[in-house]
Amino acid sequence: MPIAVDIDVMLAKRKMSVGELAERVGITPANLAVLKNGRAKAVRFATLAALCDVLECQPGDLLRWETEDAAGG
Repeated sequence: MPIAVDIDVMLAKRKMSVGELAERVGITPANLAVLKNGRAKAVRFATLAALCDVLECQPGDLLRWETEDAAGG
């Protein structure tokens, strides 16, 4: 998929665990894992906004577009 998810990068920068982020955003750790591992088919704007609020970042810090070649496809 040409959309890459960089939640791990922001978690490391904020020194925050997946469990803490999930709790503060209000989603299950399992759903957060699906999103951060790039397996999600969609993300609600409300969830994206909550992630940005908790991580104090912009949507572009969490999501980026890659060409198919760069993504290995």
